Amino acid sequence: MEIDYSVYLVTDSTPAILGKSNLEDVVRAAVEGGVTVVQYRDKHSDTGYLIQTAQSLRTICKPHAVPLIINDRVDVALAVDADGVHLGQTDMDATTARQLLGPKMIIGVTVSSLAEAVTAIEAGADYLGIGTVYTTPTKEDTKAILGTAGVREILDGITGVERVVPTVAIGGINAQNVQHVMFKSQARRKRLDGVAVVSAVMAANNPKAAAQELRKLATEPPGFTIESRPHPVTEVNDLLRRVDAVVKDLGDKHPLCHNMTNLVVQNFAANVALSIGSSPIMANNADEAPELAALGGSLVINMGSITPEATNNYVRAAQAYNASGQPVLFDPVGAGATGLRRETVKKLMADCYFEVIKGNESELSVLWGEVNTQQKGVDSGISTSSDLDKAALTMKLAARERNIVVLTGKTDFLSDGIRTYGVKNGSGYLGRITGSGCTLGTTIAACLAAHREDKLLATLSGILMYEIAAEQAAVRDDVKGPGTFVPAFIDELASIASSAQASDGSWLDRAKVERIEVKEPNND
Repeated sequence: MEIDYSVYLVTDSTPAILGKSNLEDVVRAAVEGGVTVVQYRDKHSDTGYLIQTAQSLRTICKPHAVPLIINDRVDVALAVDADGVHLGQTDMDATTARQLLGPKMIIGVTVSSLAEAVTAIEAGADYLGIGTVYTTPTKEDTKAILGTAGVREILDGITGVERVVPTVAIGGINAQNVQHVMFKSQARRKRLDGVAVVSAVMAANNPKAAAQELRKLATEPPGFTIESRPHPVTEVNDLLRRVDAVVKDLGDKHPLCHNMTNLVVQNFAANVALSIGSSPIMANNADEAPELAALGGSLVINMGSITPEATNNYVRAAQAYNASGQPVLFDPVGAGATGLRRETVKKLMADCYFEVIKGNESELSVLWGEVNTQQKGVDSGISTSSDLDKAALTMKLAARERNIVVLTGKTDFLSDGIRTYGVKNGSGYLGRITGSGCTLGTTIAACLAAHREDKLLATLSGILMYEIAAEQAAVRDDVKGPGTFVPAFIDELASIASSAQASDGSWLDRAKVERIEVKEPNND
């Protein structure tokens, strides 16, 4: 029998999750809502109660052709003629379970490493539960938090095993992150077959509606992947020939650029957006995001001021743009400065998809997972990395996140995980004014909204427009320092936008772009 693992419900009878609800009622509603597998998990009740409850759940699941899996207890599974058992690493081994259960019963095994996955498959497991993906209150014995990168590593590794088995991810998965888990964990030759959920259904006020939403999200492609496809354009000259057209599209379309940033930068960001041909709005209340996302623009999240309210607004706004298929750019300002910022980054990365992540070397190192990276503030600090090291960091983070990553500095690096480039344009004045990094994000995001076919090309267009405008402003006779640089810089951005409208790409003669050959990461 072919099993649909897309929404795999694991029950939890503890008061903290189930509350005062009746277990059978919740499972019945969840099955009616569309869960495709039910695992009965109860580590505390006696055998008689387990059998009685399992028989009741079997009666609920069978008419809907939903398999009932029993956690750990082979004896209970045999007693109620369940469809199978699920085993943890400290439970009975799969080989022994198979001897007891026979060839037809389903055996699933929880794994948290490639070695455990291979062992389980070789022992005869019919499917794997991979986790823990994110932190969760429902299990206290989690050995490690894998994240989507860890899931992908396991998926990539088991493609070399002779027998391919279905896989589900488990741990902290809910309606807010299910599509990100499915998308970001996908390996080259294998993707997840589903997700396992616990509290997202068991603790829901309306389990049927929660199951329906999860089924829809788990089985439909997310909006943010509509334009996620590789492009053959790799040579620098081929890309540069297309940049002026992207900037012209920006002027023709005047896309909305929604900025969630701090008050200090808002005026500058709005002026930059207007000068390049975008339509800016500064709105930090996520209640507006669904309507703004429907207008077809882009969102910039600048992680400047961190408060619980701000973080909640960031997540909700990004999810609204994700749902509408519109681009979101994330600037993890000062990501390594404090523990609070590190935790905020983890939450945003877990709950949202960012088409572009832009940061300095220290910030991107934190996102990659280098826990010893420490920032004194928003500055990157003194770097001891070579340009090739920085390019490699950019590329491997982009490959892991399946997006575009920009590492800013004296040389800006950008990559989509396959193509990687360095841009040596810019001016020292940008480091002497407030908000230059934030407004580079605004420029890139506006280009992304205008040009959806090749995200890397759109990102490169935004970088070149911004950095070349800075160069042109810096050499003007009327620029005497940072104070006179800012208005000249805005003028030069507007001048480039006008040149593009006239199909005059001579401003690109200043472009200093090189393709960088980095060994392709093997982690996706």
